[in-house]
Amino acid sequence: MKNSKTYTSQFIFLLISLVILGLLNISLGTVSIPTSDIIAIIFGDTTIKESWQTIILDFRIPKAITAILVGSGLSISGLLMQTLFRNPLAGPFVLGISSGASLGVALLILGTSVFGGYFLASAFSNWTIAIASSIGSFLVLSAVIIAANKVKNTMSILIIGLMFGSFTAAIISVLSYFSEAEQIQQYIFWSFGSLGNLSWDEILVFTSIYLIGILGVFFIIKPLNSFLLGENYAKSLGVNVKRSRLIILIITSLLTGVITAFTGPIAFIGLAVPHLAKLLFTTSNHKILIPATAISGAIILLICDIIAQLPTSEYMLPINAITSLFGAPIVIWLLIRKKKIYV
Repeated sequence: MKNSKTYTSQFIFLLISLVILGLLNISLGTVSIPTSDIIAIIFGDTTIKESWQTIILDFRIPKAITAILVGSGLSISGLLMQTLFRNPLAGPFVLGISSGASLGVALLILGTSVFGGYFLASAFSNWTIAIASSIGSFLVLSAVIIAANKVKNTMSILIIGLMFGSFTAAIISVLSYFSEAEQIQQYIFWSFGSLGNLSWDEILVFTSIYLIGILGVFFIIKPLNSFLLGENYAKSLGVNVKRSRLIILIITSLLTGVITAFTGPIAFIGLAVPHLAKLLFTTSNHKILIPATAISGAIILLICDIIAQLPTSEYMLPINAITSLFGAPIVIWLLIRKKKIYV
């Protein structure tokens, strides 16, 4: 067991890495801008070239902030799911929330063949897509909460979530079959995920909902720690299992839903990062794991975004492709390793 000084030094290292990678992320792009000018723009210097100010303030900084919020939010959601289900391969999307969001967007974009041209025109608005995604997430969340109140077994909730995912995927397949190539292409582009399409107004809404979810996590640290040894043990400690389980589901759904609504589905971060945090800090105490996982997730997604930008190139890879290339080997390694994992 590590002492508090060791944890403190690890957190300091992670925070320094986060700041450095954030600055590196802002400094890279198709337009080369000197580092000194970037720093000057960040501190409010208005004498720098106006086009550079627009690039930094309206595109690169919002994208870096989005990467930090998305990486930390998905990672915490994954940690909550792995703890609740006591399954190292559970992730933030196991409840079907992301599938619900995808269905909402699919009905908006692919459903234009059925519902008419007005929806096709509306689909090009970020706000419209976010609203459609949020409605889809909310409907699935409502169904999951109703199921959670009806069943006593936590694993049954996991299976129900997976079934919702299969059900929505089937509907999306049917919509795709009857859709035009242009509509399918637009939906596919959304499914790739994107960190760079948010305005400051959208980031403000995103951040507000994100903070509500994050603050809620710190009120359930004791139940999370008790769930590691099973629900019966949690009950013996006086934990209200049913209420705690419901709060965990709501927080996870809130974070996953808002992230998917604004950035699209981003794979593997929520599945892989919690394990990296557990291996780095070698603890199962959520008082330490929650901030460690959040910072690690932000760092990993910043790295993925830097790679996706293809420095010195005008092209940018889909963020989902990079996170999957990162996450898949981690999951395979965990399966092969067959050693004790802190869950």
